[in-house]
Amino acid sequence: MNRKQRRATERLNRARTVSATDTVRPNVPTVIDLLADGLNHHHAGRLEEAERRYLQILSVDGRHADSFHLLGLIAYRRKRLESAVELINKAIFLNGNIAAFHCNIGVILKDQGRLTEAVASYERAIALQPDYAEAHNNLGNAFNDQGKLNAAVASYERALALKPDYAEAHNNLGTALNDQGKLNAAVASYERAIALQPDYAEAHNNLGNAFKDQGKLNAAVASYERALALKPDYVEAHNNLGNAFKDQGKLTAAVASYERALALQPDYAEAHNNLGTAFNDQGKLTAAVASYERALALKPNYAEPHNNLGNALRDEDKLTAAVASYERALALKPNFAEAHNNLGTAFKDQGKLTAAAARYEQALALKPDYAAVYLNLADMKKFALGDPHLAAMEALAANTEGLSKTDRMQLDFGLAKAYADLKDYPRSFKRLIAGNAAKRATVEYDEISAFARFERIEAVFTRELIVGKSGGGDPSHSPIFVIGMPRSGTTLVEQIIASHRLVHGGGELKTLHNVVLEVCGPDGSTTLSPESAPALDAAALCEIGTRYVALVRELAARDGGAKTAHVTDKMPSNYYFAGLIHLALPNAKIIHTIRDPVDTCVSCFSTLFSHGQNHTYDLIELGRYYKRYERLMTHWRHVLPQGSLLDVRYEDVVADLEAQARRIIAYCGLPWDDSCLSFHEAERPVRTASATQVRQPIYTSSVGRWRVHKEHLGPLLTALGIESAYA
Repeated sequence: MNRKQRRATERLNRARTVSATDTVRPNVPTVIDLLADGLNHHHAGRLEEAERRYLQILSVDGRHADSFHLLGLIAYRRKRLESAVELINKAIFLNGNIAAFHCNIGVILKDQGRLTEAVASYERAIALQPDYAEAHNNLGNAFNDQGKLNAAVASYERALALKPDYAEAHNNLGTALNDQGKLNAAVASYERAIALQPDYAEAHNNLGNAFKDQGKLNAAVASYERALALKPDYVEAHNNLGNAFKDQGKLTAAVASYERALALQPDYAEAHNNLGTAFNDQGKLTAAVASYERALALKPNYAEPHNNLGNALRDEDKLTAAVASYERALALKPNFAEAHNNLGTAFKDQGKLTAAAARYEQALALKPDYAAVYLNLADMKKFALGDPHLAAMEALAANTEGLSKTDRMQLDFGLAKAYADLKDYPRSFKRLIAGNAAKRATVEYDEISAFARFERIEAVFTRELIVGKSGGGDPSHSPIFVIGMPRSGTTLVEQIIASHRLVHGGGELKTLHNVVLEVCGPDGSTTLSPESAPALDAAALCEIGTRYVALVRELAARDGGAKTAHVTDKMPSNYYFAGLIHLALPNAKIIHTIRDPVDTCVSCFSTLFSHGQNHTYDLIELGRYYKRYERLMTHWRHVLPQGSLLDVRYEDVVADLEAQARRIIAYCGLPWDDSCLSFHEAERPVRTASATQVRQPIYTSSVGRWRVHKEHLGPLLTALGIESAYA
């Protein structure tokens, strides 16, 4: 029996006492009998029978307030909210001194979104019955929905003072505390609710949310799974479990959880949106866009999918469309800090740095503890003493509660950049150590598998295989590949080339990877096997080249570069495919950028990459990876025909821009264009960690950058095997 029905029963019992001496005609049910029978049916869930008894009462006594109230509760169970309000209002008109009537109509008004009226109803219930714990709890829910978190907490605490073992109020208090960022207190409230009611699935789910906000993803997963063990069809818990898996980088598991939620509730727009983010993180952009569009078809004014659709479009280098999606999200939700941040990043990609900074500032005005924005701003500016952003970051980092592990990690990278600008290098590197350690704990990097891939590539792509399979492929001269370790100058070199009037800058394209998968992995595999190369005949190699050229030309046409003769592809990790590029596109140009190995590694270690590069968050792993990558590049120089690959040293470019630019342009088979020396003025989008730097004229301050951190680099130098050279 729930509380509302218990109150009605109490009133019935009182009525029975008063009527005990009445004379009742035999076989004619009294109002009391009808009410008792109706309540029995009501408690058992036989709503039609209960409704029949209450209506029978009203045919005898049209002013029977309890019957109107109970009919209102039945209408509420049937989701007929307007009818429920009308019926309970009649009960209140007939007897306005019953606290339960006011409390229950408050619940219905809240569900209708009529929060001010709901608050007034709960407060009337409390005025009539100050010790009414349920009304205090419900008043807290209404305040919570209004965003009045302090008032909500006070209401829940009043309910608990009256009823300390009230599990629902402990759970609701936890949610309000969680929304306030008081994560430790929230966890304690949820755990108290669970101690009182161990099978409380909603509290387990909410505890998972608090753990997730704390960055305790394993604990979050365990809580969601406990909720689902108790309630297997708990749609929200499946969705939340997907979110936790996604944050752990377990994208396949995340997709499965979202799809389970959608199997249970196909019109769950939030799960479609979250499924899209998982697909986006997997690089399945077409599937991501479809999921966002499904969410929007179900809920057109749902700002989050518009924002996320912008992210997918940005990942597809469709920056104009991405900006439009972010702006649509903001039209629907002007205070959407994440959309302001993302719009700022799109503007940064477009080279609109002033507009980008304005959006970042707007995001911080709305959400002062938004760590990701501080990191974005740090990338765009040079800090000086007294900088308000630095002070804000330091204050935020000093917060011991309410800051997730992800937020703290982003602040560590942002503060490392700020302290480096201030030449406080010990503090800077201390932050880098902390930030990288936190990131390393969240990514999966199997060094043995990574190195085995290098070994397999070298074993398969021998000089004999290259010679035996040469002479085919697509003859196009259009593609220009820029490869090399991240932070080795790939963006600078591409920007120089793409400033040429005959070149379209494609950026970091996944096109080659996807085409090779389509041709070599028709079984739907998501990884490329070097062992598939020997089976590729001339037709297959030509198909790879032809498909690639068609797709990059389509990209150039979409971005207004249809008349250009060449397209750059600056995916750094295409160094894995140098041999395959030569076979499928024998006339393509491959430019390999090289930078001092320690400078390259320190620059990588200073960067929180948006995706991939999981080998860069530990100095020893990073050093060993760099050394292994160098061996692969030596292998390519040995097995590829002379002139297939041009090495360009970053230090040479910054020392003599014109000489190196002319050398690069000549290698590409292009006439000289003076615009290549003004690369920083080019308006083309740039979506890499170096997006801000390439908007500046050439500078030399990054040469020898490692020296300021020399005392901390012993593990890196040992892994690189060059301690003596950098002593």
